[in-house]
Amino acid sequence: MSPTEKNTAQKSDIKTKFIVFWPYYLLQSALASIAFLIIVFLIGDSSKMVVISSMGATSFIVFALPKAYSAQTRNVIGGHFVGMLCGALFYLFIPAPYWLEYPLVVGIAIFLMVALDFEHPPAVGTALAVVINEINLQIFAIIIVSTIVLSQVRFYVRKYLKNLI
Repeated sequence: MSPTEKNTAQKSDIKTKFIVFWPYYLLQSALASIAFLIIVFLIGDSSKMVVISSMGATSFIVFALPKAYSAQTRNVIGGHFVGMLCGALFYLFIPAPYWLEYPLVVGIAIFLMVALDFEHPPAVGTALAVVINEINLQIFAIIIVSTIVLSQVRFYVRKYLKNLI
């Protein structure tokens, strides 16, 4: 197959997929937006939004790939908990220059998530957000509540969701 034929076939596949799945695209994107809106209202403080930046990526996994292993409640909550713990430990106990601290927190968060079987890639962003900003009970609550909201919305509507990728 020539590159031109391959490109035409890909465009045809994308068009066919869109025609078949567009109601799911709309539904699942709307659900992600609603779940995130709930999180934003629960936080109420725009200065804390950077802490939940990784929740945007979690929203994608939970609502675009709801059947994926990393979208399971255990991995979403556990992964973010591990990321938060790694970020907190570095923030509180390991004084290092940022150019060393950030790569180390990423590597250790990945190691612990894989070792503990809590694989959720966006949770590495939580580790970075915590080490860059700060950790306190409010941040802890924001992260945990955010993961619970996303996981619960997915759980209650799971029979209507499909993997979109």
